[in-house]
Amino acid sequence: MFGIADYGAFVAAIVLFLAIPGPGNLAIITSTAKGGVRAGMAACFGVIAADQALMWLAVAGVAGLLAAYPAAFAAVQWLGAAYLGWMGYKMLTAKPGQAPVVNIKPRHYFRQGAVITLLNPKAIVFYMAFFPLFVNPATHRGLVTFAAMAATIAVLTFLYCLVVVLLTQHMAERMRANPTVVRTLEKLAGVFLIGFGVKLAISK
Repeated sequence: MFGIADYGAFVAAIVLFLAIPGPGNLAIITSTAKGGVRAGMAACFGVIAADQALMWLAVAGVAGLLAAYPAAFAAVQWLGAAYLGWMGYKMLTAKPGQAPVVNIKPRHYFRQGAVITLLNPKAIVFYMAFFPLFVNPATHRGLVTFAAMAATIAVLTFLYCLVVVLLTQHMAERMRANPTVVRTLEKLAGVFLIGFGVKLAISK
């Protein structure tokens, strides 16, 4: 299909990767808990937009450039780690009733989802290594094949995010009646964000 080898396996691999906990997932869940379905979907579209940019940068060979210039890779990596750490710190130090990570307007949720995704340079290297596994040399159509891969990932990400947002909204409506639970989850989310930042900073 469009030069993609074993399209079913490709879809299954993407679904598996989407389900792995990470800062993008946490941003979508936190945004939904704070601002509802609109906020969660705005964060989702931010993640999708940034992910598409990283995919095409990988196709263009940016991964090779990052490998050739380790300092540039490390700089982006540390910037991403600092951003995640700052978000986690704001959540940990927020007073009851504050909304430190997310903002009122959907574009802020969109921007946060996009920034978290863009500041993970390893995603480019991942796509550079992942795409060739599912390219059929005999039927490869160049950019058409990569476009089909990118479109598939965007659709699967949207569907996955929709499920996560709706489930989170359902749970959030029940938890809002208990402020103590909400504050505990906010602190826990802050710890995870800081943990993701540390992991990004020290990983090779």
